[in-house]
Amino acid sequence: MAEKYNLLRVKPLTPHLGAEVFGADLAAASPQQQVEVHRAFLEHGVLVFRDQNIDREQHKNFGRQFGALHVHPSVRYLGARGDPEIFTIRTTPSSAYTNGEGWHSDVSCELVPPMASILYVREMPGTCGGDTLFANMYEAYEALSLPVRRLLETLTAVHDGRKDLAAYNFTLKPGQSYPVAEHPVVVRHPETGRKLLFVNSSFTSHIPQLNRRESDALLAMLYGHIETGARFQCRVRWAPGSITLWDNRCTQHHAVWDYYPNTRSAERVTVADTVRPAR
Repeated sequence: MAEKYNLLRVKPLTPHLGAEVFGADLAAASPQQQVEVHRAFLEHGVLVFRDQNIDREQHKNFGRQFGALHVHPSVRYLGARGDPEIFTIRTTPSSAYTNGEGWHSDVSCELVPPMASILYVREMPGTCGGDTLFANMYEAYEALSLPVRRLLETLTAVHDGRKDLAAYNFTLKPGQSYPVAEHPVVVRHPETGRKLLFVNSSFTSHIPQLNRRESDALLAMLYGHIETGARFQCRVRWAPGSITLWDNRCTQHHAVWDYYPNTRSAERVTVADTVRPAR
């Protein structure tokens, strides 16, 4: 049974994932509200805050309530410019692609991937469009058959940032590097203790315990399972003043690019984790 909230109103989006949160001003949340936000974060995985008006420093300060801020590897390894604690996502009529169009958890190629992300859409693409889909990786794991779950718990997977860069037609130059990490295919959430599926189509390249043909087949099955698992997904519809916080450790997301030729501009603050994904 979901816990009651005294200072917030929490309205689930679906029975398994996501909630809208009312009654919190993220620019000036009280310590008691922060405790309830964290509880809702662990309970629902994806939180949508409506009618917010925050500047960049307030955006970052909200992130720091969860931990130190993460700096994207494009800044650390490739010299991307701008505020290192703000990841800007801007899609215009001239864009060849948009960030996050494939299912993924944010930069899972890191040795210690981020624990959470907070997205603020500052420019809406008209009156509708540009929604974000989310999927619950607890439920994705539990929906698999017992023999498949047992197999997956013996395996690891390589998460290669170069795979994600290739989706944007970016190739590393001589002397450049980008994160690559090996994580268990099934991990336990460090706070809830629940098991979850930890592979994604944007970053995961292969399972080293299997030959390439077996690895490709197994990963293709898992990716399809996540993409088509409507019962453990939710959809966030953006509106002016909306901010979405998600637990990057147990969810994946997919940005829907359905608003051409309109422009959508968003800024993301990402919270660093302190522990590696572990069985």
